[in-house]
Amino acid sequence: MFNNKTLLITGGTGSFGNAVLNQFLDSDIGEIRIFSRDEKKQHDMRLHYNNDKIKFYIGDVRSFDSIDTAMGGVDYVFSSAALKQVPSCEFYPIEAVKTNILGTENTLKAAIKNKVKNVIVLSTDKAVYPINAMGMSKALMEKVTIATSRNVLNGGTIMCNTRYGNVMASRGSVIPLFVEQIKAGKPLTITDPDMTRFMMSLPDAVDLVLFAFKNGIQGDTFVQKAPAATVLTLTKALIKIFNADNEIRILGTRHGEKKHEALLSREEYLKAEDLEGYFRVSADTRDLNYGMYYSEGTKELSQESDYTSENTERLNVEGMVELLMKLDYIKDELKALGIN
Repeated sequence: MFNNKTLLITGGTGSFGNAVLNQFLDSDIGEIRIFSRDEKKQHDMRLHYNNDKIKFYIGDVRSFDSIDTAMGGVDYVFSSAALKQVPSCEFYPIEAVKTNILGTENTLKAAIKNKVKNVIVLSTDKAVYPINAMGMSKALMEKVTIATSRNVLNGGTIMCNTRYGNVMASRGSVIPLFVEQIKAGKPLTITDPDMTRFMMSLPDAVDLVLFAFKNGIQGDTFVQKAPAATVLTLTKALIKIFNADNEIRILGTRHGEKKHEALLSREEYLKAEDLEGYFRVSADTRDLNYGMYYSEGTKELSQESDYTSENTERLNVEGMVELLMKLDYIKDELKALGIN
C-alpha cells in the first residue's frame, strides 16, 4: 500500500518515527517526511540515515500553517506528535492541551484540506478512565479524531485512533532509566512494586499502526492485545539479564500515576470486535437526534470488565526476560558491556 507513496510522521524524531524509518527505508515507499520542532534531532537523523527518501520539515502541530505546508502531496499520516510525560503534563496541562488536542485538530484539518488518504492518530492506555492531564488530553484527542471523522464526506480522509500500552525502551520510558541505574551501580528506583503495565515493543507499535491503515474505517479505535508485568518483575528481569545485584528502592507513586492501566474501558470492551491479535472499537455513528434510534443491549455493563494490565496475560520474571531479550536496545547494551 505504500508503493511510491508519501508518508508524513508528526513528532517524527521520537522513538516511533525512528522505528518507522528502520522498517520502511528499504521498502518501496516513495518518501517519508519527518515533521517536528526539534532541529537538533532532525540533524542527527539526517546524518544517521543519510537517505534521499527522508525529507525534514521544521514546524509545530500547534501552527496550522506549518503542518499544512508539510502536508502537500502526502498520502498517509502517522500523527504521533504529543506531550507524553505524565509529571510534565500535570504541571503544565495547558501545554498538553495545545499539543495533544489542538495540534491533532490542526493535523486532521490539514489532512482533509490536502486530500490525504489515511491518518492514524497515536494514543495511549492513559486515555482510558484518565486521572492525569496527559491521559485527559489524549482522551479528548481521540474524541476530536472521531468527531472530525463524522464530518468527512465519503471518499475523503479516513481517520482512526490507535492506543498503546508501555512501549518498551522508548525514549523517556522506564527501561532505559533502570539500565542506566544498573550500569552506574545505583539503586533501581520503583514507585509501587505491584504496579502493572502493558508491555509492547516498538515493532509491535508499528504493526498496530499498519493494521489500522489496512483495516480501519472512519472513526475506528484499534488496540493490540499485549501481556503485562509488574514493575517489580520488570526490575528483577533486568537485574537477571545484566547479572547485577543492585538494590531495589521503593519511592511511592508519582503525580498522576495509576496502579493498573486499561486499553479498553468496560463500555468499549462490551462492543469491541475481536480481530485475533487486535480489538476494533467502532465509532458511535448516531447523531444528536437520539429519538430516531433504539437499541437493545446484549449484556449489562456491570457484568463486563475493562481490558487492563491487571487482567491480561501476566508475565513472570522468566517471561519478562524472554521479551526483553528481543529488544535491540537490550542487545546493544549487553554487547557494549561485553555480556553474552
